Amino acid sequence: MKAVCVYCGSAPGARPVYAEAAKAFGRALVEADMSLVYGGGRVGLMGLIADEVLANGGRAVGVIPELLLKKEVGHTDLTELHVVPDMHERKKKMADLSDAFVAMPGGVGTFEELFEVYTWAQLGYHQKPVALLDVDGYYDPLLSMLQHTVEEGFMRRAYLDMLQVAADPAAMIDKLKRYIPPLHDKWAEKRNAV
Repeated sequence: MKAVCVYCGSAPGARPVYAEAAKAFGRALVEADMSLVYGGGRVGLMGLIADEVLANGGRAVGVIPELLLKKEVGHTDLTELHVVPDMHERKKKMADLSDAFVAMPGGVGTFEELFEVYTWAQLGYHQKPVALLDVDGYYDPLLSMLQHTVEEGFMRRAYLDMLQVAADPAAMIDKLKRYIPPLHDKWAEKRNAV
């Protein structure tokens, strides 16, 4: 595993624990000899993780749409900065450059990016790990909602189990390295029933 895509907030969050986790995860990536792929901004958690990776001698690769280059204050000191036309191209480029996906705390943009690659994994478009770095229980409500979708018959347990979750950066790196994608074919039962 060479590159980890990190989705996270363009804001620092309400509590210092989020910034501390972004810096710690940045250091953990460098220690594991993994590159950071992220949204290319220099503000919020995005900027903090990129700065920490760079400060520790790692590679930080940003992907940012033209429209957001100024709004998110594009990071100009990255190893690589890819400027793309729109959000669709951003997400595709980030996915193509990455071997794993980790969502840290963030807002609806972070959730949207997470759920897209999570859906792709369920459908078999990729076999890469998708994970939540659950800083101080930030994702507990989301995990409860996902459990609810299983209980209500809208998602198989295997797909909830494929989402890797850890609160500690070192534990997250370990989970990404040990990830084995499920062998279950989402549509096999429906094909066989016809």
